[in-house]
Amino acid sequence: MTAASLPTYEDVAQAAERILGAAHRTPVLTSRTVNEEFGAEVFFKCENMQRMGAFKFRGGYNALAKFSPEQRRAGVVAFSSGNHAQAIALSAKILGMPATIVMPQDAPAAKVAATRGYGATVVTYDRYTEDREQIGRELADKHGLTLIPPYDHADVIAGQGTAAKELFEEVGPLDAFFVCLGGGGLLSGSALATRALSPGSMLYGVEPEAGNDGQQSFRTGEIVHIDTPRTIADGAQTQHLGQLTFPIIRRDVNDILTVSDEELVACMRFFAERMKIVVEPTGCLGFAAARRMKDQLKGKKIGVLISGGNIDLGRFASLIGD
Repeated sequence: MTAASLPTYEDVAQAAERILGAAHRTPVLTSRTVNEEFGAEVFFKCENMQRMGAFKFRGGYNALAKFSPEQRRAGVVAFSSGNHAQAIALSAKILGMPATIVMPQDAPAAKVAATRGYGATVVTYDRYTEDREQIGRELADKHGLTLIPPYDHADVIAGQGTAAKELFEEVGPLDAFFVCLGGGGLLSGSALATRALSPGSMLYGVEPEAGNDGQQSFRTGEIVHIDTPRTIADGAQTQHLGQLTFPIIRRDVNDILTVSDEELVACMRFFAERMKIVVEPTGCLGFAAARRMKDQLKGKKIGVLISGGNIDLGRFASLIGD
């Protein structure tokens, strides 16, 4: 993949204009308790308060808004464990086009219900034995649909980068910035914004210990494929980085970190008890890594991107109540 074919910060800036009025400009929250714990200034960009509950709406809407009239008439197909599914379904509804979403049988019920509620047709599969990418391609070929993957797409990456753009516009440059990592759409988009608006920032991608394909890829210099990881961070149960996301991450990110499911639960509990917000396990990746590194962050200005808050309430209660 040549640098010329990769999305740039200019694409992020154009995406910001395209999604204006459709996506929420989400709040940036602080916590005196966190600042005291870290001995630092910590700013949380709350994409759990985005439309459909996650940052994915930004990339999904940006991609669909660029469809031709012919593409809009035929419709869109996507594959997702939940948040990209809802993002594409809602964006398609707003833009008046049909949507088909390929979702795992064990996806959170709330995410499946929301996707159907936005009017999309849901096709289920077994995430441990079937290939969602192949299913998506076959549906696209059979019905003339446009396939929008969850992360490895230039328009999706550019849209996701608008969250980091907003954060830097609000709080200025950061010393360190922690961003969740699954397939890399959010991290690569954030990297484009970071290097344009806060070039001196240490930028960290964070994934679950059970699914450290991104860390392995970053270390070895080539995309590593793994089996579907078993982790409570369902939004990061990806098997590999993308052909577009990986080179941006390798070029612009300082390091890839991992955290345990237990650390994610502790962060979920903190967000609920002390900040009164619901954050899904994947959305806690950045905060968990920052907490682990807090001794190195004293006196610094820190950004944490909370990716989403879509989790079944029963599941949420069982995790934080243990």
